[in-house]
Amino acid sequence: MTVITLDERIGAEKLVRASEMLKVAAHPQRLAILDLLGGRQRMCVSDLMNALGIEQAILSQHLTLMRDKGLLGVEREGKYSFYHLEQPGFLKIIKDLENCCEHL
Repeated sequence: MTVITLDERIGAEKLVRASEMLKVAAHPQRLAILDLLGGRQRMCVSDLMNALGIEQAILSQHLTLMRDKGLLGVEREGKYSFYHLEQPGFLKIIKDLENCCEHL
């Protein structure tokens, strides 16, 4: 039986990039941000702060990190920044986490 590794199926470069995205997403507040943005087209920083109860400075750090790794995109309109998911496939991971957590 021939075993095809994940590295062979996906490719080394994509696997490294996916690993980096997973590392960035692996934080409770970041998962909450991804989940919240997954249910909407986009949200501004103040709306995210209010919905999640996160201080602006901390939220900005999370958003910048996720934007830099390609999980989020941002559009600027005047003085407002609107964030959206760049990788909607991450919503599947969040749904799988919900299912796994039911059994913990």
